[in-house]
Amino acid sequence: MPVRHISDTARWVATYRAMESERPDALFRDPFAARLAGPEGPAIVAGMRQGRSMAWAMIVRTAVFDELIMTQVSSHHADLVLNLAAGLDARPWRLALPASLRWIDVDLPEILEYKGNQLKSERPVCAYEAIPADLTSAEALADLVNRVGPTARRALVVTEGLLIYLQSADVAALARALSTPPSFLWWLIDLASPRLLRLIQRRWGKSLEDGRAPLRFAPHEGPGFFQPYGWHEVVYRSTGEEARRLGREMRFMWLWRFLARFSPPARREELRRMSGCVLLGRRPGAEGLAGTGAR
Repeated sequence: MPVRHISDTARWVATYRAMESERPDALFRDPFAARLAGPEGPAIVAGMRQGRSMAWAMIVRTAVFDELIMTQVSSHHADLVLNLAAGLDARPWRLALPASLRWIDVDLPEILEYKGNQLKSERPVCAYEAIPADLTSAEALADLVNRVGPTARRALVVTEGLLIYLQSADVAALARALSTPPSFLWWLIDLASPRLLRLIQRRWGKSLEDGRAPLRFAPHEGPGFFQPYGWHEVVYRSTGEEARRLGREMRFMWLWRFLARFSPPARREELRRMSGCVLLGRRPGAEGLAGTGAR
């Protein structure tokens, strides 16, 4: 079963979370993932080239996002998590979040309706709200920011798996909009390099383009892309380094590490930053940004 729409990618990633949850040494437990993925999720993974063997990257991303979200909530007192393009993420049900935390999922109406129906018998651990919105609409984005911004004091925005599907101009517009409310202190993203984007497009590009979900955004500047819009890098977690730490490296990663030893320092740093999870902050020295455990 191919990807037919960008929302199908949520079933794809949910299947990876279900696969990880079945392991005795699972990095996280998502008891809802298989239900949310439905039969379509495993079919998508089976139909993608090297679909199962490439699960490690999505699993590492999920685990690192879990850690960074919990750090900002527990240690830096974020009182709101605004999850844009939330897809089938079940963190408000599966993480040990405080009951006082407000969590807002934003996505297209049909995917939020589907998730709501699948989880209607489950109780979220925190104050949960779902807001349907098309984030590609400038008007809808402005309305969302104006509606949510004044209701928080220390908000964390999360866009997991979203930016790579957007045009650079759309990412710039999103960054500019999110920098408007004073309460939006942090923004958690995942970021690919141009080199990685080319590799992914060779493997999955045609399948995703046929499903109207082409991969686009991988800025040469890395996190520096966001500086003109009021955001700077606070934490960068390299996917390769985190995979080694968490015990989820891809096959033959040891060979890549060995060959990298013979590369110039700039080249090694480029390879280290081929993919990563990035916590952005509003400005250098902003309250609560220090000590977030950069790796």
